[in-house]
Amino acid sequence: MSNIKEAFKNGKAFIPFITCGDPDLETTKKAVIEAERNGADLIELGIPFSDPTAEGPVIQEANIRALKNGITTDDIFEFVKELRKVVKVPMVFMTYVNVVFSYGAEKFASKCKETGIDGIILPDLPFEEKGEFAEIMKANGVDLISLIAPTSEDRIEMIAKEAEGFIYVVSSLGVTGVRSEINTDIESMVTLIRRNTDIPCAVGFGISTPEQAKAMASVSDGAIVGSAIIKILAEYDTSAPQHIGKYVKKMKEAI
Repeated sequence: MSNIKEAFKNGKAFIPFITCGDPDLETTKKAVIEAERNGADLIELGIPFSDPTAEGPVIQEANIRALKNGITTDDIFEFVKELRKVVKVPMVFMTYVNVVFSYGAEKFASKCKETGIDGIILPDLPFEEKGEFAEIMKANGVDLISLIAPTSEDRIEMIAKEAEGFIYVVSSLGVTGVRSEINTDIESMVTLIRRNTDIPCAVGFGISTPEQAKAMASVSDGAIVGSAIIKILAEYDTSAPQHIGKYVKKMKEAI
């Protein structure tokens, strides 16, 4: 059993996403530490991939920058091992099936356990095809986190019943990225989820402002923000961590 439930013990959870190695791992480390210090309850770490199909241009560009720097999955595991010496909140990876498959699923899962990763999000893994990964992850105490989207409809009940860690509720159709407004009926989705599981659920995709975070957290258990944080990294480069800290504080206070 992972520690993910700890993220939701003290009210609504704020969950920032940070791409590992953009612009370098030292900056990633400082950004994660600042995020935790300023109220992040759980942190998503992106493992860069050359074809991140769920990502919009902001996170795609972060992946490209990190890969150009020569970042590898092994580098990231070593990085997480060091990070775990100072960061106590739960941490999960967000990446793609091919990254895990090419590394070797058993080896990947055991490395997650060894380094202190609590869960993994694979947005391109269909629920019906999760079996092979799910068993390996579970054997290593790593939660395979399910996503529920506006298009899940009659599959929501089925996905919720088998959920682990927390449920990632996708707020909007399309890819990640800042949106001016979110019009999906999140409340109805969450109501159906809660009828079928007591696993917490947090909303992501498109959230960037304190007002949006507050609105999404008011009908769920937390808010996830990625692109808005990656934009800060793109703008401030190695001096971004202090700005990320201020942003996280503002968002956490809002929810």
